[in-house]
Amino acid sequence: MHADAPRVVFMGTPEFAVPILRRLADMYPLAGVVTQPDKPAGRGRALTPPPVKVAAEALGIPVFQPRRVREPEALAFLGQWRPDLIITAAYGQILPRALLALPTHGCLNVHASLLPRWRGAAPIHRAVMAGDEETGVTLMRMVEALDAGPVLGARRTPIGPDEDTGAVHDRLAELGAALVAELVPRYLAGEITPVPQPEEGVTYAERIQPGDEWVPWHRSAADVHNHVRGLSPWPGAATLCEGERIKVWRTTRQNVLSIPPEAPGTLRWEGGRVFVACADAWLALEEVQPAGRRRMPAAAWWQGLRRTQVRFTSPEEAAGA
Repeated sequence: MHADAPRVVFMGTPEFAVPILRRLADMYPLAGVVTQPDKPAGRGRALTPPPVKVAAEALGIPVFQPRRVREPEALAFLGQWRPDLIITAAYGQILPRALLALPTHGCLNVHASLLPRWRGAAPIHRAVMAGDEETGVTLMRMVEALDAGPVLGARRTPIGPDEDTGAVHDRLAELGAALVAELVPRYLAGEITPVPQPEEGVTYAERIQPGDEWVPWHRSAADVHNHVRGLSPWPGAATLCEGERIKVWRTTRQNVLSIPPEAPGTLRWEGGRVFVACADAWLALEEVQPAGRRRMPAAAWWQGLRRTQVRFTSPEEAAGA
């Protein structure tokens, strides 16, 4: 490591953090990377390294995977790296006060929203599910409160009416890398003074829970459409069809039926397309995945049913039937 180069440590775990890691590695000789432990994945439940670990090892950067970063042993290990700056992106653990105080220049975080909107664990999912027309990435200096630190800068991007979380995620990851390249050198040079976040407009992006997957057909077509695209490609929206769980991957609001909707969840075949009734309008069903099968066009799924009276329901409805 060059004697005059800052000692930078990066902390991140999923795919979102990989472009940011790679950009930092182009800018500085990183002292090390901290990521979550390997976890079982896939049908075989084989131990699988997180994407950041794979990228860091390919770059020849030392990797540290503590079970809990706040444990004394983990803090002592990180202290040996003597970081001047720590940069995090979707690391997945809360940093304790002792770690925030360790680097000379503090800890910076790349957060996938326009703070103070959508602080928390699932900012991209929640922005799309809420029907937000714009989002972005924010670079902030970390404090003990969740995503509440002063802001160095942000980059904005629109959310298209049919974009899903996957598309927005990939664009924000690249924007985050560009934001780091733009602002970190200026911050280290003392050219940027972080600005406190406004107290108004704070919202929280709660972690996606298993119960969030169920499609609320009783709500408006706009809400249902946002729900489906907000949960694609992970974990996927779901519904019940005659007691069988089915994934709903894609819907559209274009060129739908102009007739009044029937009971929410009712399916209708018209002109070679499948439509589903919501509280106020019909929604076009484009792509689904029956249990144990691959994703497929909704039209192909419908034709395989060989029935004309079909309705999607929720677990609550099924339990009360």
